[in-house]
Parts: sequence; C-alpha cells; structure tokens
Amino acid sequence: MARSVGLFLVAGMAAGGAHGQGRPDMGKLSATGGVSQLEGAGGGGLVPWALITGYGSRDSWGANLHYTGVRTQDYTLATAGLAVGLADRVELSLARQHFKGSLAPLDRLAIRQDIVGVKVKLAGDAVYGQDVFLPQIAVGALYKRNKGVDGLGTLGVNKVTQLGAKDDSGTDVYVAATKLLLAQSLLLNATVRATRANQMGLLGFGGDKGNAYKAMLEVSAAYMVDRQMVVGVEYRQKPHNLGVDHEKAYDDVFVAWFPSKQVSVTAAYAVLGDITVFNPKRQRGAYLSVQAGF
Repeated sequence: MARSVGLFLVAGMAAGGAHGQGRPDMGKLSATGGVSQLEGAGGGGLVPWALITGYGSRDSWGANLHYTGVRTQDYTLATAGLAVGLADRVELSLARQHFKGSLAPLDRLAIRQDIVGVKVKLAGDAVYGQDVFLPQIAVGALYKRNKGVDGLGTLGVNKVTQLGAKDDSGTDVYVAATKLLLAQSLLLNATVRATRANQMGLLGFGGDKGNAYKAMLEVSAAYMVDRQMVVGVEYRQKPHNLGVDHEKAYDDVFVAWFPSKQVSVTAAYAVLGDITVFNPKRQRGAYLSVQAGF
C-alpha cells in the first residue's frame, strides 16, 4: 500500500503539471472540494459528490490526505487515504478501510479493504453555473478488494466468501449530480450507484440473496452557515445480498469545519443499520474525519 501511495502521488503531480501550473494554485472557493467520503472520494461522509477534490482550479491541481474514524456500539471503522484532483476535471483516490468488532462473539473480528477510485466531471459547474438549472455532473468508479477476515479462525473463516459472499472484490459505478445555490447557501446532491457490495464491500460482493448489480439512491443536503462552517444530512440506500447480514440504509447528520483551505474537520452522528445477525441491533455512533491538503 505504501509503495502504491508513493507512485500514485508522483503520477498525480506529473499529470497536474501537464494540465497547467507546476504548483497548486488553491483557486477554488473554500469547501467546494467537499470532504473525504468513507471510500476515499470527494463528497460528504457517506456519499460521493460531483465535486472534484482539492482546491486546484481548471489550470492547476490539488490533493489531500484524510483519516476517518467511526465508532458504534459493536464496531469500529477506520479509513485512511489520499486523493488528487486534476484541472478540476479528474479525481483519483486511494483508501484503506479497517473494520473491527468490539463485542462478543465478534470482538476479535478484523477486516481490511483497499479502494481505488476515479471520478470525471462531465458537465456543468457547481460554482460558475449559478444562472443555469444544470447541476455539475460526474461519473465515477470505485474498485474494491477485500483483504480477508481475521479473528474468526476458530470458526474456520478467513475469507468473506465463507460468509456467503460471491466475490472478495468488485467495482461500484456511480453518477453524481451536485447543485450549489450560493445565494441560498445551499448544496444539494443526488448520486445513483450501481453496486453488488455488502457493507461497502467489507463483507464482500453479492451473496445468497442476490448477485446482480442494483441501482441505489444516495442524497445529501448541506447548508453553509458561513465560510467556515457547513451542516447537513445524508442518506444512502444499500442492497441486501447476504443472509448473515441484515443490511440497511446508512444516514447521518454532520457538521464540517473549514478553518482554512489546508484543513477540514467533519463530525457526524451516523446510523449504519444492522451489520450482522450475530449482533442484531441498529448500529449508531460518532463519526470524526480530519482532512489536510491543498
């Protein structure tokens, strides 16, 4: 992962120089790159938006690093990654997720997943398109590879396919539309994702209840209190492919603070639904994410 990250950064910097200035110009408005979503893409905490990450303008590039932690009654999820935005047109991202159980019988459970993402802006401009109805529209893909299951060796389980998943890797494809209404200090986003992922892929892809791609709706609404503070809500539909996983929709209420263009902090109260039949309760808890970049 470390070697891949290094190569990724070098490639992103080279591509950014090819598009325009050798140095990032920080030319975009504060908060218009979004924050780092749980899978590494620029957007909200749960939902990728059509915005391109970073503060590089059309003639430049930008990048960021992020770390996110989510803690519910029975589980924790940590995500770390980086993303590069090129010419406010293309976004590349890498992320690693680490999911752990904290309550018996899954108190030793540990699952890791790597995610590689790409996003391309197709039409519209969230900032400069204030006098037109057309939102900013982007398409994206997230390739995910599950790294196996630890802590269930006594049950003879070390792969998600032994829990009923059809595959340990898969790709989500999505279309996002984001409309920024500056006069009303309001951001609206709708994303449609085609996916086979169970719990974002942490429990594999497909299962005994279904293996086909399904279209899932994801929405966000955010209000800009001022230039440094944004509050909002998100909702994300999920498929239900596994008999051992009573998967439900995700939702959250969040506050994002942008003290500067280099740093943002996002706090949220997240509801992640049931995770497995072994701890059959609605999982809810705190979400905290820190992002640093330019």
